[in-house]
Amino acid sequence: MSKVKELPGEAVVAAASSPSITNSSRAYLERVRGGDMGALPAVFGLLVLCTAFALARPSFLTAINFANLFTQGAAITVIAMGLVFVLLLGEIDLSAGFTSGVCAAVLAVTLTEMGLPWYVAVLAAIVSGVIIGTMLGTLVAKVGIPSFVVTLAAFLAFQGLALVLVSEGTNISINDPVIKAIAQKNLPPALGWGLYAGCVAAYALVQLTRARKRARRGLVAEPLSMIAGRVGALAVVAGVAVYVLNLERSFNPEFASLTGVPIVVPVILALLVLWTFVLSRTAFGRHLYAVGGNAEAARRAGIAVDRIRISAFVICSSMAAVGGVIAASRASSVDPNTGGSSVLLYAVGAAVIGGTSLFGGKGRALDAILGGAVIAVIENGMGLMQYGASVKYLVTGFVLLLAAGVDALARKRAAAAGLR
Repeated sequence: MSKVKELPGEAVVAAASSPSITNSSRAYLERVRGGDMGALPAVFGLLVLCTAFALARPSFLTAINFANLFTQGAAITVIAMGLVFVLLLGEIDLSAGFTSGVCAAVLAVTLTEMGLPWYVAVLAAIVSGVIIGTMLGTLVAKVGIPSFVVTLAAFLAFQGLALVLVSEGTNISINDPVIKAIAQKNLPPALGWGLYAGCVAAYALVQLTRARKRARRGLVAEPLSMIAGRVGALAVVAGVAVYVLNLERSFNPEFASLTGVPIVVPVILALLVLWTFVLSRTAFGRHLYAVGGNAEAARRAGIAVDRIRISAFVICSSMAAVGGVIAASRASSVDPNTGGSSVLLYAVGAAVIGGTSLFGGKGRALDAILGGAVIAVIENGMGLMQYGASVKYLVTGFVLLLAAGVDALARKRAAAAGLR
């Protein structure tokens, strides 16, 4: 008779709910072999790219360039975070880029031409995003028009709408100090360290609480050593980032000091926490994954599929509006090209590179941040190496194709292993 069978009932539960770090690592490797690689490809790609650019251009590792990475990729990351919700359903929103431009134009008009306060202008931009998302979602869910067609039509129409809002091509300057501060100003160093301590403590608390709840219910919980390792890794990486960002980055500090974590960083962190909670801890999140995995099965289970689809498009367009505000803040202006060019391609690429599946049913808000970081590193590193736009597009396209290929192969392996 094995030792497990000789244990009392409570001891058996405790043993089952407290696996060793070896067993947990083995289970993770099995998931990877089965096709569930999670963020592993994006993290690996990010490390390779950063190493390559650091060796090619030592200036890539300077504090000022590190801070630039956050502001360069912020708008794309936020738009990608909204696209994750649509991609989870196996749908697409080709108008997200120009939606951000239209909402940025609404912000600029209400601020500059109407003279309204910044918070009214921001609210107007986000409400515009909600209206756009509701319209797109309704056409897809209720009318039954494929999302590709609906959002392609919106992609074209919103370019004209942006021209109308900015008076056929006028560049509208934004001088409001609060709006400009979002992407151009930094937190005081002490506040940056306080944010760091709060984030690490909150992450540790969430991990310990989840493990305790699983153990209490008799479910398999991660060992404390693994939780400690994960929290420690976050503390080290985030600590180094805050330390570097708090270094003096100004070329003339006597004239104007430049230190601290960019304000846009806590904005993105707040959005990450919000949408991670929505996807992992709410009924809406569970229903979203269910619809993305099998819409007909979800419908038969009593889930309001149409409502879920409309909500996903609303969230996508609302996040595009936030991305438009950030883009306007960074440029201190809005013109008909805001949200155009490669914004949509980079945003979709960021979501997919980060690990969100184009086939639906798989993705997290964190994927947008990881993918956005990859896009920002490519854009920044290629710029430092003085490559033209042609090379940037070639490299980004290759990385996106590689990410999509990894996702397709992972799905095949998961299907072969009986996980899908």
